Amino acid sequence: MAENEDGSEKTEGASSKKLQDARNKGNLPRSKDLSSALLLIVAAATIYGTGTLLVRDLADLFDFNFSIERRDLFDLSRMIFHLYGSVVAMMDSMVLLMCVLAAAGVVGSIALGGFNFSWEPLTPKLSKLNPIAGLKRMFSVQSLVELLKSIAKVSLVGVIAFVVLSYFLPETLGLTFQSIQLAIAHGIDIVIWSFVFVTLALAFIAAIDVPFQVWSHKEKLKMTKQEVKDEFKQQDGDPLVKGRIRQMQRQAAMNRMMSDVPQADVIITNPTHFSVALKYDQIGGSAPVLLAKGGDFIALKIREVGNHYDIPVIQSPELARAVYHHTEVGDEIPQGLFKVVAQLLAYVYQLRNARQGAQRPDVMPNLDVPDEFQWNGD
Repeated sequence: MAENEDGSEKTEGASSKKLQDARNKGNLPRSKDLSSALLLIVAAATIYGTGTLLVRDLADLFDFNFSIERRDLFDLSRMIFHLYGSVVAMMDSMVLLMCVLAAAGVVGSIALGGFNFSWEPLTPKLSKLNPIAGLKRMFSVQSLVELLKSIAKVSLVGVIAFVVLSYFLPETLGLTFQSIQLAIAHGIDIVIWSFVFVTLALAFIAAIDVPFQVWSHKEKLKMTKQEVKDEFKQQDGDPLVKGRIRQMQRQAAMNRMMSDVPQADVIITNPTHFSVALKYDQIGGSAPVLLAKGGDFIALKIREVGNHYDIPVIQSPELARAVYHHTEVGDEIPQGLFKVVAQLLAYVYQLRNARQGAQRPDVMPNLDVPDEFQWNGD
């Protein structure tokens, strides 16, 4: 199992952030064997597809260079002309082959891991010049594994190449007795079949190397539990700090809410668990607005502020619970509570007028809360 430098086990898969950071640094799973196999497959297919053109160009090249006159051998300008003619004779087939191989090389290099461009690998690092670190890399377990892989690959490809060349040896020796064009065509067939068998060996190696490289890349990017926690803190912030911020935000919101309580027309209580403070603007308001609400300790504070500012505190458990659970601070009360709240406000206004000498109301009206606003959760 992968371990960190401090010995802690890397048991967690790489996060999306770590994967993206690795990609930005050019750290992607790559397979050289896949690129080599694909390059040979494309080369064999291209040579097979353009065999007629290649045979013609090679025949022209041999004919052109084997027919040099003796006087041309001692004339530099004539030899340069022959070199130019040789290049032109192979231009059609070689340009096509080189372009296809270049494209195959690019595709093979990005077939695993995808295309990615990063300046990070090109950035000079003094750590790379450290001879001790270099020796550690040279004699590490990873280097030993890569060495064994290379030996196994070379051995497998070498054995298959030896068997193929041994099989085609009689035909290869027989090329000397054939005409130029026939020998070239036959030789290209031998090259193609040799490519095919060697490519099969490399394809077999690539089929093993690709999943190994993917697995190795995931193992290298694994994280310890502490690294996951540290990354979470960096992205989302320290939970303790966030909790403190939320607490301060709640405290600020409660302070703003409590500062609005003195403007209330009435405070309705549970009488102990809930308190809500309502205000009705008789001139411009369409419905009473909830200025503050709270439970337990906050409910007590709302009542204390109401008593300090001589705001009527009315006990109505059902109405207090209904307003508390169906209205947010700063919102108007639901339309279904208009009637019962209007009855309560009318009673509060009568109490207020009674302080100025008007007749005091006999009893508080029966505040019937509609069934859909009844709350039985406490």
